[in-house]
Amino acid sequence: MATAFTLFGMDVVHDNAPALPPRSQPTTYHEYINFLKQQVHSPSAITPTLKPETKQVRIQCQVRARIPTNEGGEMYLYLYKNNQDTKEHLAIVYGDDIRSKSLDNTWKNETIMNRIVRGAYYGRLEEVVTEESRNMNLNEDQLCYLEEQQNKAKAQFAQSSSPPLVRIHSECFTGETVHSARCDCGEQLDEAMRLMQEAGRGVMVYLRQEGRGIGLLEKLKAYNLQDLGHDTVAANVLLKHPPDARTYGIANAILEDLSLKDVMLLTNNPDKIEQLEAYGSIKVVERRAMVPRSWSSTPASVNSVNDLLRTPSSSPAPHSPLLGGKELDKYLAVKVRKMRHILDVPQGIEK
Repeated sequence: MATAFTLFGMDVVHDNAPALPPRSQPTTYHEYINFLKQQVHSPSAITPTLKPETKQVRIQCQVRARIPTNEGGEMYLYLYKNNQDTKEHLAIVYGDDIRSKSLDNTWKNETIMNRIVRGAYYGRLEEVVTEESRNMNLNEDQLCYLEEQQNKAKAQFAQSSSPPLVRIHSECFTGETVHSARCDCGEQLDEAMRLMQEAGRGVMVYLRQEGRGIGLLEKLKAYNLQDLGHDTVAANVLLKHPPDARTYGIANAILEDLSLKDVMLLTNNPDKIEQLEAYGSIKVVERRAMVPRSWSSTPASVNSVNDLLRTPSSSPAPHSPLLGGKELDKYLAVKVRKMRHILDVPQGIEK
């Protein structure tokens, strides 16, 4: 183990790296970070730029990574940049036959290892990277092997033409993270992921559109108005926001990037279908309802293997009768009455 250089009294060591001459040694944390980047990206790949445009939505997948799940399956998480906002929108992809075109594009100056680090590889990494090629500084023979292996895997890749399950889901911190009973967003997220994992194929487009597009700050103000007796739609309007400010141009672009044309959409919201199909590139061939557990005639069994338990100490488990309380019932009924959501309201719940 050789010392490459000393930074702030710490020896930076490496198995193979020669000691850097004094003039080349980093002297600040900024220079040290740049040094580390060069070890992984050499030569440095240049990230393509997205030119701002007011009308046409442009997106680009920056990275993909495999995510194993606690239920025994796995998904691929795709992170997207776009020219409309600075948010990091996501696609959660189940199945090996759905890929991003923009991720697969070659970046300027990138090496095969650059592509592997950003997830633009074919096959599985344990098959792609051998023990000898785990070192980032590959020799010519190792580079040739990886290139040949990737060309073979790419030639074998084929995407199914059958429509996958798709959900376009907007971020909901209160429903997904702190398990608020004011909405069913966390339940919908869990159920959609369960269905896709069960099917072995599907796409969840996860948009950063908190509070139906008004953001968390305004959403919490709306919650206070709801405690004063206003419903979820009226609260938004009183704050001078539309009842639903969400748009789906970025979702449409992501689905296009994943080479999808026909989809089975998991939604109760007709506006989502209408907006998506208005772009002209995606066809919703089937709508799959997202029925709340508390409104379902066949609620999930507590002991079901597929039941995704969400049991923080501050809120009840999904099977608790408290989950179907008045606040959630009122929220769902308002969405049926005022936002055209397609759900059968159970007897005894006021529309």
